Amino acid sequence: MTTAVRVERIEAAAAVLGDRAERDVALAPFTTYRLGGPATLFVRAQSMDDLAAVAAARAASGLPVLVVGRGSNLLVADGGFPGIAVSATGLGGDLELPSVAEQQPKVRSGSGLALPVVARRLAAAGLRGFEWAVGVPGSLGGAVRMNAGGHGSDMASCLVAAHVFDLASGTAVWRPVEDLGLRFRSSNLTSLDVVVAVTLAVHSGDRAAAEMEIAEIVRWRRENQPGGQNAGSVFVNPVPGEISAGLLIDGLGLRGLRHGTAWVSEKHANFIQTTEGGSADDVRAVIELVRARVAAATGFELRSEIRLVGFEDET
Repeated sequence: MTTAVRVERIEAAAAVLGDRAERDVALAPFTTYRLGGPATLFVRAQSMDDLAAVAAARAASGLPVLVVGRGSNLLVADGGFPGIAVSATGLGGDLELPSVAEQQPKVRSGSGLALPVVARRLAAAGLRGFEWAVGVPGSLGGAVRMNAGGHGSDMASCLVAAHVFDLASGTAVWRPVEDLGLRFRSSNLTSLDVVVAVTLAVHSGDRAAAEMEIAEIVRWRRENQPGGQNAGSVFVNPVPGEISAGLLIDGLGLRGLRHGTAWVSEKHANFIQTTEGGSADDVRAVIELVRARVAAATGFELRSEIRLVGFEDET
């Protein structure tokens, strides 16, 4: 694409978006890696009208679109994202708790809420079944798309339905969980599907027991997983429940493996750390080094949970 064509497309999108669009907004603060360059155009979506405008801008310009939640599984290239980035953390409204009289209580929530916040609020209300999510740093919307999970549970176990806006068609529909293709750390949602809100199934229980379970999960995470700048587990377990990516990496003595500003965590081999002011290219390089070493030694081709954004090769 020539520079002139690129500028023309950017201006076409900006004309549709109007005051909704900001230019050259750094994406690093919107990710847990705290890395990456700017988005050409940036929209802080608060409503369905905002999403409709993004869909129209995409159709008018042909620019790519990136939907950003809490950024807990994104690695944005140092050069940034050459398209329209949409922050989804303001979508769908607040948590709506069921009445105490409901026999099978359902919870509705906006997709932008952080999983730990939802887990703690449900526990405080004596609603059980979502405690596992306190240790997952992403948003509800992102959790649906990748079927996030931990501590023996995942979104598929408690999701009833998701309100999904399709940026390709500009339409929205409530989709039942059976229609989302949820599987281990994946779904059939595309990069143009924006989860606006969700309905969760929970059950009534003892508040103290729920909060005790949350405290235990938090304690375990602090003892076994590193803090700092990372995106949680990098690789999907090659055989869920049987063969762990972390154990494969650890078995090859790769803790501490470093490239520039990024390295394999000394605390948990399936985490890749970086530093303030680090390079996304360095993180990518460590991912590829680990993948190559594991494949050569074990035959397993590790699949990354991290979504690469703005790199020439994003697979």
